[in-house]
Amino acid sequence: MRISLVVYLLLISFFVTAQSGKRITRQEYIDTYKEDAIREMHVSGIPASITLAQGILESGDGNSTLARKANNHFGIKCHSSWTGKRFYQDDDAKNECFRKYKTVLDSYHDHSEFLKRPRYAQLFELKITDYKGWAKGLKAAGYATNPRYPQLLIKIIEDNELHQYDEPTKRLAQTKVKEKNRTKSKEDYNRGEYGRRNFGYTNAHDVLNHENNIKYIRVRTEDTFEKIAQEFDMGLWQLYKYNDIPKGKELFDDGILYLQPKRNRAKSEFHYVQTGETMWDISQKYGVKLKKLYRKNRMNLSDVINPGDKLYLKKKKPLN
Repeated sequence: MRISLVVYLLLISFFVTAQSGKRITRQEYIDTYKEDAIREMHVSGIPASITLAQGILESGDGNSTLARKANNHFGIKCHSSWTGKRFYQDDDAKNECFRKYKTVLDSYHDHSEFLKRPRYAQLFELKITDYKGWAKGLKAAGYATNPRYPQLLIKIIEDNELHQYDEPTKRLAQTKVKEKNRTKSKEDYNRGEYGRRNFGYTNAHDVLNHENNIKYIRVRTEDTFEKIAQEFDMGLWQLYKYNDIPKGKELFDDGILYLQPKRNRAKSEFHYVQTGETMWDISQKYGVKLKKLYRKNRMNLSDVINPGDKLYLKKKKPLN
């Protein structure tokens, strides 16, 4: 009886699949979703080739049950912050919760937002055309457990020449997305159901955007590195490194704490040192890496700055 039931269910599944249409080929998947991937690249900075390759790999070219029934092409699970619709199926554990989207475009957009989490911040330092660096970086940041994940992505990209879509001059066939094609506005994605200000967290700190395009929070007296790392699902080493702070040092009581790496240069050309300022203070103020700040001003780490000194923030100090 048990065997007969299994056979019956398989037959039902076969007929349902047959009635719903043939399987999507890989080329059909690429042709259907390449513009969505390019559009997300221009908005988020994630290479279109990486988005397409991940969608292909994780959705079985759009033929997986999760992709067909939940429009979820990246296997993103619910997590505690998700308040949208849900789809349940067995994965690492039985009956796991996955995010369910109204459209595939929503899945692509949420994938971009998911990768804006601080743990993937270093990837955005890579060139948009460095798909190999992105593939390896995703694995290093813990995106996938498969040790061959980078190689699988790279093979899909190169076999299908997906890297052609990463070119900065690539133009979209349609430059604007009609609002009726999106189920959520940009503001909706930046709060609530799709995460807290693009990071997917619901705890105490507001995530702000520095003028140098770096995500940061304002530290409070009760904060510690450990609490912030836990809140934002980051490693302690990331907080230390991104803020040029020695490992093991206690968190300061007030000020800016970056959740992403600082930049190589600032928006401003130069800065005049104020009384009491240190090189680290200036580095934090403008979102410039401390070592880069020293190099731009042809200084050693032991050099002292004085009030009124002119520090270069963009270009190197001219040679005398």
